[in-house]
This record gives sequence, structure tokens and C-alpha cells, in this order.
Amino acid sequence: MEIHQVNAKQGLQWILSGFYLFRKAAMAWILVCFTLILIAMSLSFIPLVGKFIFTLVSPAFLAGIMIGCKDMEKGKPLETAHLLAAFRTHAVPLITIGGIYLIGQVLIVGLVMLIGGSAMTDMLLYGKRVDESELMGVMSSMLTSSLIALTLSIPLMMASWFSPLLVVFHNVPPIVAMEKSFFACLRNFIPFQVYGVTLIILTILSVIPYGAGLIILIPTMFASIYVSYKDIFLAEPIRFNSNPFEQNYQNASWTDTDQESVKHDSEAKSGLNDTDNSANKSDELVQCAQCHSFIPRNEAIQDKERFFCSNEHREQHQTAENSANKQ
Repeated sequence: MEIHQVNAKQGLQWILSGFYLFRKAAMAWILVCFTLILIAMSLSFIPLVGKFIFTLVSPAFLAGIMIGCKDMEKGKPLETAHLLAAFRTHAVPLITIGGIYLIGQVLIVGLVMLIGGSAMTDMLLYGKRVDESELMGVMSSMLTSSLIALTLSIPLMMASWFSPLLVVFHNVPPIVAMEKSFFACLRNFIPFQVYGVTLIILTILSVIPYGAGLIILIPTMFASIYVSYKDIFLAEPIRFNSNPFEQNYQNASWTDTDQESVKHDSEAKSGLNDTDNSANKSDELVQCAQCHSFIPRNEAIQDKERFFCSNEHREQHQTAENSANKQ
């Protein structure tokens, strides 16, 4: 499985494409994310172990949402049942990833408490007040501990970012999946910086109107993970098949309106179907493999299974692919 290096601007494109994926089924996305938040809140009420349990199973929930994204590409609807889809097929490896992540977080918190000392621990956990003479020392320890926690948490997050997708889509073992995820994020560190800064800005803007913007941002972030996975590991954009339910609905409406008008001989029917298929194909939107912009299929330049908006972008993509293969 090859790890592709993408341009810095792709960090922003992941969010834009994630929003496009959210917009395809906005209510379904909101319901799925609300259900996940409700599960997290319910587990948090369990004393001591509730948050640990959710951390263990969170990779399985993420993998289920990613399966939902893949089903959306096939023209299938996104459902809350997708949250449990990965539990039926890859429960053990996904929980293993959650366990490794949990152990890493516990070790980081333990190291932070050890560096910060008892004064900082008492102030954070028990709200104990400190004297003004000790305040500067406690604040200095807190700053140092925070920097160490951030430094150690970033590699752990990088190792966990794509690992559930690699497990559920490619049957990669948990340790190998975390290793590949880490190096994929490391190789695309600059696009992920753009991605992270953009998410921080959007989070601030979303929180301002009483957190209402998070209703859109959280599903967009989940969808952007799937988009970034396809971009880095498969080197292809998201593609949507035509929705069979919409076609059936149109046919049913036409039949109910006038049953006699849809009775044709076999030759006329086959000719009409060919015309409709050609029209649907020409109206279908495809995504440029280089700049990831959406264009009509009949205006795109096709090279094997990929589409390009111009010959220039096709040549640039081939050049980048050849240089990556040489490396």
C-alpha cells in the first residue's frame, strides 16, 4: 500500500470535500453525530471507567462512520446503524487500537503529573489554592507539562488517525496500521498543518453562535478524514454513483401519472433507455484527480479511471506520480 504525498492546499480541500459529503445527506450526518455524542455522554456517567470504555471503542465508531462514507459513494444512504458496522467485522483489532491509544494517554498524563509536581496536581484535581509565592512555580510547571503533553500527544494522534480505516478497509493488523498512519501523517505534515489551522479557526467561529456551528463542523470533520484517506492512500477523489432510489421514484411518479403513456414497444424502450443513460452520464459530476474540483463528466479528460479538468493537470499528475514511483 503506497503512501502518497499531496500538496499543502489539499489540507483545505479535505475540509471542503468533507463539507460536500456532509451536504449530500445533512440530516443523516447530524443524526449519526448526535447519536455518537449521546453514547459518549452516557458512558461518561459511569464512574471511573466510563471515559476509558469510550476511548477503547471510539476507533470502532470511527471505522463505522467511514464505512458509511464509502456506502454514500456507492449511492447508499448513511444510517445510524453504520456506527456499529465495524463491531461486527473488526471489533478486536479496532479495540486494540483504542487500547494502545488509551495506554499512551494514561502514560502522558502520568508524566505530566510527575513533572508538574504535587502542587499542580492538587490545584488541577482538587481545586486547592496556592500561595502567591508558589504561584509562579506552579504556572511554570504547568506550562512545561502542557508543552510536553502536546509534543507526545501529536505522534499518538498521528498513529491513530488513519489506523481504523486501514484495518476496516484493508485488513491491516493494528500495529502495522498505526505505523502506516503515523508515516502517512508525517509525510504529509504540511497539508495536515493547513488542515489543523483551518479546523481551529472554524472551531472558534462555530463556537461563537452558542456552539451552533458545531452541528455542521463535526460531521464535516468526520467526512474530511475519509476524504484525506482516499487522497493519501488511494490517490483518488470521492466519487458518487447515481442514486437508484431517485430513479425509481421518478419512474413511479411517471407511471402513476399516466400508465398508458409509458407503454412502448421493445425497440422504442431500449432506445429511450440508451438516451437517458447517455444524458445521466453527461450530467454526472466527476472530480479532477489533480486539483479536486468538480466538473461535468462530458467536459472532463479521462485517463484510465481518473478524470482531469485540463491536459495541464493531467500532465502534472502524471509527473508527480512518476517522481513518486522513482523515489
